[in-house]
Amino acid sequence: MSGRPDSDTDGEIEGSEATAAQDEADDLAEGEEDARRARWTAAGTGAALTLAGLAAALLRLTRSAPALVPAAYAGGAAICAAAAVLGSRGRTRRALWLLIAGVMVMALGDQFD
Repeated sequence: MSGRPDSDTDGEIEGSEATAAQDEADDLAEGEEDARRARWTAAGTGAALTLAGLAAALLRLTRSAPALVPAAYAGGAAICAAAAVLGSRGRTRRALWLLIAGVMVMALGDQFD
């Protein structure tokens, strides 16, 4: 950088701009991968909790438990199924809150037993 018109600083500037653009593209790719992982996690967790809630509801139906207990498990399973659907569509924050609500409904049903 001697200030001479024939100095070769344009290559350095173009190289740094290309590097910055590549870094930005890498960050976007990582963000997309994180979003994909969050969607799969929310959908998978919702599906697993749905199956667990339905299994618990069926087990409670076969025993002598108040009718509110299997209904609470089935209701919690329905909420978790909705969370799985929302999670698969990319609404992971809402899916997380629905998963929490679904598990709380199932836990409340367990208290009635």
